Amino acid sequence: MKILVTGGSGYLGTHVREYFDADDLSRRANLDILSLEDAAMVKDYDVVIHLAALLDKSQGNSGNIFLTNVEGTVNLLREMKEGSVFIFASTKDVYGRFADNFSQVNENCPTLFAGQSPLEWSKLIAERYVEYYANARNFRSCIFRLSTVYAPMTEYNTPNFVGHFVDAINKGERLRLPGGGMPVRDLLHVDDLSKACEAFCDSIIRNGLYNIGGGIGNTLTLNELVRKLEEVSGLQAVVDEENPLPSPTPQNYVTDLTLITQELGWKPDIGLTEGLKTLF
Repeated sequence: MKILVTGGSGYLGTHVREYFDADDLSRRANLDILSLEDAAMVKDYDVVIHLAALLDKSQGNSGNIFLTNVEGTVNLLREMKEGSVFIFASTKDVYGRFADNFSQVNENCPTLFAGQSPLEWSKLIAERYVEYYANARNFRSCIFRLSTVYAPMTEYNTPNFVGHFVDAINKGERLRLPGGGMPVRDLLHVDDLSKACEAFCDSIIRNGLYNIGGGIGNTLTLNELVRKLEEVSGLQAVVDEENPLPSPTPQNYVTDLTLITQELGWKPDIGLTEGLKTLF
C-alpha cells in the first residue's frame, strides 16, 4: 500500500510519515499543494494523509490562509483515484466557544461562526470539500478534528504549546500560562494519531468525521501539565505567575471519544507519563 503524507516534514507530519514509511509532499521536499502539477501525484497513492496547512490565525493573512487550506486541499481532492483513502487533519477549534458547553465535546457540538479565526474557518470549509469529492470521485474519506496532538521536536519545526513548555523547561526560561494555568486540555501523542489513521484505513467506513484527542484519561489543566513535565524530566519549571496570558477559547476542551471508539475500535494507547517523556 502506497501512502503519501502532505506536510510530511512538519511538526506532526515528520512522525506520521516515519510511522508509515510514507512519501512526503511538502515544500521541504520541493513540492507544493498549490501546484496543480505537484498535487496530481496523489493519484499514484492508495492513502493520502493531508496534514499540510498554513497554521496562521491572523485576520490580515486570511487570503493566503484560505488559498492554502481550502484551494490546496481541493487541488488534492480533484486528483484522488477511485477506491483510495483521503484522511484530512481538521481541528477542534472549528467549534469555537461552543465547546465550553460540553464537559466532553462530541461531534454534535455546533460549528456556527462564533469568532473563529481564518485558520479554523478554512478548515471547516475544507471539510465540506472533502465530503463532496469523496462522494463525487468515489474514494473513502476521514476527517479528524484534532485536539492537542504533541510530538517530539524535529529540526526547523515550531511545536504547539506542549512543545513550547518543554523547550522552556529545558532552557530554564520563564513560562507564562494562559488563564493562570487553569484551562483544561486533553493531550494525544502523535503515534496514537498515526494508529487512528491506520484504524480508519483498516475499517469498512466509507466517510467518517471524528473528534480525536487524548480523551478524559489524558486530560490536565495547564498547571498540572507543567507539574507532569517536571515529574517526567526531573527538571524545574520557572512559571511567571504575575503575568499570565489571556484565557483561550474555549476555556476547557476534552474530547468525547465515543464515536471513534465505536466505529474504528480506536482509543489512545500512550499514556501521559510515557508520551511526555518522549519530548525530552
